[in-house]
Amino acid sequence: MDYLLNNSTSDRLLFRKLQPSDFNAWLPFHEDKRTSEFWEGLPENPIKACKADFERTMYRYEHNLGGKLALIHKQTKTFLGLAGLLVQEIHEKKEIEIAYSLLPKHWNMGYATEAAKACVDYSISNNLCSSLISIIHKDNIPSQKVAQRNGLTLDFETTYHGNPVYIFRINL
Repeated sequence: MDYLLNNSTSDRLLFRKLQPSDFNAWLPFHEDKRTSEFWEGLPENPIKACKADFERTMYRYEHNLGGKLALIHKQTKTFLGLAGLLVQEIHEKKEIEIAYSLLPKHWNMGYATEAAKACVDYSISNNLCSSLISIIHKDNIPSQKVAQRNGLTLDFETTYHGNPVYIFRINL
C-alpha cells in the first residue's frame, strides 16, 4: 500500500515529499514553544528536534510506513507545514493516522483542516483502510477541532509515548 499523498493536491495545497532542503523552512516550528507545549519527551534544542523529525520522516518513507509530507501553497509556493498518513500501532493494532503540523504563522487559516480532508479523501479513493485515526493530546483543543471538522469523533483515551491522548476515529 502506498500511504504517501506525494504530488496530491487539494484546493490550495500541494503535498510533496519532505526534502533535506526543507530543514530551514521547518525549523521555526521547533523554535516556537507553542508547538510542543503539550508533548513531553521531545528534544529541547530546536535543531535536534527538527533533525529527529526529519529522521523519523525519512525512516517512514524508506519502510513504507507513510509519512508527513511538505504542504506547499499551490499559488504562492509557500512552505506551510507537514501533513500525511502514518502507520501507527495503538494497543498492538495497526492503525493509519492522519497527522498534521503547521508553522504557527499559518495557523487558523484552514490549512490543517484542508490537509486532513485530503488525507481522508486519499484513503477512501485508494481503499487504504476501513478507518483512520488522529492521535491528539488531551489538551490540544485546536487539533481536536480539526479532527472533528473532518468527521472524526472521539473513540477512546490512552497514553501514547508517555502523553495522555485522545484517539479520534472516522470509519470509511
